[in-house]
Amino acid sequence: MKFLLAIAFIFLACSDNHLTFWRENNIEVEEEEQLNAVKKDKTAKYDSLSKVALAYCKANNLHAEKYLLFDLGTHSGLKRLFIYNLKQNKIDTAFLVSHGSGKNPWGNDLSKENPEVSNVPDSHCSSVGKYIIGNRDVSQWGIKIKYWLHGKERTNNNAAKRVVVLHSWEDVTDEEVFPRGTVESWGCPAVSLSTMAYLDAFLKPYQNKMLMWVVK
Repeated sequence: MKFLLAIAFIFLACSDNHLTFWRENNIEVEEEEQLNAVKKDKTAKYDSLSKVALAYCKANNLHAEKYLLFDLGTHSGLKRLFIYNLKQNKIDTAFLVSHGSGKNPWGNDLSKENPEVSNVPDSHCSSVGKYIIGNRDVSQWGIKIKYWLHGKERTNNNAAKRVVVLHSWEDVTDEEVFPRGTVESWGCPAVSLSTMAYLDAFLKPYQNKMLMWVVK
């Protein structure tokens, strides 16, 4: 009898361990499939945008080899701020970036999948459209560097007045955090400290000559 009870106990323990292992690995598989689904089908979108961006840069005497593309349509836990190479029609480098929290509390990730956009002052939202990345200036955030953003369309022409600027923030990480989202700002595209150092070196020679396009 004791032998049978011992066998039953071992069987139940093994079954429980197997079930736990299956659940954990099944969740990982589901998350991986979800991640792949989120990331796919972006190439055609970015190819199309690059043609418009190149024409815009040439027409407005901007740097016509690279531009910054911020895809609000991508989950905020994934890298969605890109240095896009217009000559080679490809992404050179990608970074995590925050978007505006809108009506949600600041510093959370409640709109990670579908952020609200607005050009209205005090909306705490990000704004879509083309920007010229302007002068380098001192920031109170992160590594104390910011770049002014000058919105060139009716959807974002209040950016400077709203003090929507490119800056760093300690709470933004370097690596992707999907399925969680990146912490949300009051409208600024905020990046990690090391990303800002990288972007600063990249942008410094092109103040008022670099396009940033926020799309959704």
